[in-house]
Order: sequence, then C-alpha cells, then structure tokens
Amino acid sequence: MARDPGWSVRLKLTLSYAGFLMVAGILLLAVVWVFVLRHLPAEAEVPGGILIRSSLIGGFVQAAAAALLFLLVFGLLGGWLLAGRMLAPLTRITQATRRAASGSLSHRIELEGREDEFRELADAFDAMLAQLEAHVAEQQRFAANASHELRTPLAITQTLLDVARNDPGRDTGELVERLNYVNSRAIDLTEALLLLSRADRRSFTREPVDLSLIAEEASETLLPLAEKRGLTIETSGDVAPVVGSHTLLLQLTTNLVHNAIVHNLPEQGIVRVMTGAYPHDVVLTVENTGKKLSPHLVSTLVEPFQRGTERIRSDHAGVGLGLAIVKSIAQAHDGTLTLTPRLDGGLRVTVRLPAEAPDTSVARRPR
Repeated sequence: MARDPGWSVRLKLTLSYAGFLMVAGILLLAVVWVFVLRHLPAEAEVPGGILIRSSLIGGFVQAAAAALLFLLVFGLLGGWLLAGRMLAPLTRITQATRRAASGSLSHRIELEGREDEFRELADAFDAMLAQLEAHVAEQQRFAANASHELRTPLAITQTLLDVARNDPGRDTGELVERLNYVNSRAIDLTEALLLLSRADRRSFTREPVDLSLIAEEASETLLPLAEKRGLTIETSGDVAPVVGSHTLLLQLTTNLVHNAIVHNLPEQGIVRVMTGAYPHDVVLTVENTGKKLSPHLVSTLVEPFQRGTERIRSDHAGVGLGLAIVKSIAQAHDGTLTLTPRLDGGLRVTVRLPAEAPDTSVARRPR
C-alpha cells in the first residue's frame, strides 16, 4: 500500500518526551512563582544588604529561561536515545517481517529478555512463522505426492495405448476394461483432491445438522459392502447436534465407515459407529476389529497418500486421501481427529466437534 511520507515513531516519541519534560519544568517554575516569589515584599533586608524584589524576579526569569532551554535540549537528546532503545525490538520484528515477505520462513526473531508487550509480539510472530513454514512444507509435500499419484494412472494409460498400437490383434475388450478402471481411479483421485481443497478453504454453507442421523445414513449406504465381506455394522448413540456442512460431514463419516469396513478381519468382523453429545462438544467414534496396529503406523495414516500395507492389496484401495479428507473436514469445522489403536486389534477413530448452540434448531432428516 502506497503511503505519504510521515514522521517516524522514534521522532514522535522524542518530541513527546521533550514536550513532557518542558511541561514539567514550566509547572515547577510556576509553583515557585506562585508559592514563593509572589509573596516577597518589594524590599527586604538580608545579611549583606537590601534585597529588591524586581531584581530577584529578573534573575529568576533569566535562570528559568536557561533551565527551560537546558530541559529542551536534554529532552530531545535523551528522548531520541530512549526512544531508539525502546523501539529496537520493533526494528528486529520489522526486519523479520520483511524477510518473511520475501519468502524466508526459517528466520526467527528470538527476542531475549523478560516478557513484555514487544516480546509477546515477537513470540507470537515466531509461532506464526513456524506454523507457516510447516504449512508450506506440508503443501509442497502434498503437491509432490499429488503429482506423483496423478501421473501414475496417466502413465498406465499411455502404456496400455502403446501396447494396443503395437499389437493390433490384442483383445480390445480387456484393454477397454483396464482403461476404464485406470480412468475411474484418476477421476476418484481428482474428486478427492477437489474435496480436500474445498474443506481446507472452508468454502461451504453451515447449517444445523444431527451427526447421529449422518452416521446412520453412512452406515446404511455402506451396509451392502459390509455384508459382502461378512461384517456387522453396529450404530448407537444419542442426538448429536452440530453446525456445519451436511455434505462434508456425511463425506467424513462415510470415509471413516468405509475404512473400518475395508481394513477389518476377513470375516466375522465388527464396525461400531457411535455418537455422543456433551455440554460443549459432540463426539463421533468409529472403531473396527482387525489386525493389531503399531502407534507409529497409526500416526501416519492421516497423512495424504499414506496407506497401511494391507490397504494396497485391497480391492477397495481408495486413493490414499480418506483420512486426510476426514482430518481436513474436522479442522474446517473447528474439530479434532484422534486415531487410537485398539488393544485387541483394529482402530478407534474419534472426531470431536463443537456442539451446536442450545437455541438453534437442528435440521433433522428422515431416518
């Protein structure tokens, strides 16, 4: 933003200090005048002669003028030095801000000394820089992974087309089927990336919804897949009112239930979907039976394009963005996502969202 040139803060503080010192000096001289000099007689006999009031006042005025001139010079010089010392932390913060604006996010102010307003501002700025640096690194890593994931189906498609061109007698039905599968995977990945971007931007309309009904809807939608795998879906819980996007929250719940079905025991497995309402938040919990998972593996599952080893061999492998989308949607609704390995095997996923205000009516959908 273009601005007209103006006085620096240091100069303004210097003039303020000097002006305050001059006012204090004038007030002190006024006190001397009001309470001392005004009450002197015209002439007074003192040791060594007679004191004349007019000559005393004349000498006082000259001394007062010299004192005020000294206070002005002292106030300007002292104020300039004092203002420079006080504004030194602000100068470091400004330099760090300019370095950050130029793209250097690794620099930190690290202002030493005891806590005050400047150091509180510097610490907050350092924390912001750390978050920005981590976010940029995450975005760069995500872009690299997304480019790799998108390039894979394109490379497979190109290979299949090259094979078909070099082998005209090849069965076109098989080729079309494989191309259709690869194209579907590419479409699924693109839609997942768009959904993830939408959640990150928080570009959605908020409305009162019941998370328990969303859980039932997602469970009913995926029930055929669970029955095909010999699994049981159990839903329970109370009304869980929240304010958010019904579409995104349904996607969040569907992803969790789908993951719980796909990464379960080969047969006789169980998926439990539970909701709970508390004074300040509501909780959605999805847990499943399955193989025992290490805490390290669980901690990586929310990263984009991170898959457990068993997920790669699944016929519903997904695109590696399921839990990343869940985390993004939860954060877009000011919520949290927690993954915990179950002692008996499997995973427990907990989504905690802020509760709806008590005076807001919930837009309930038919069961």
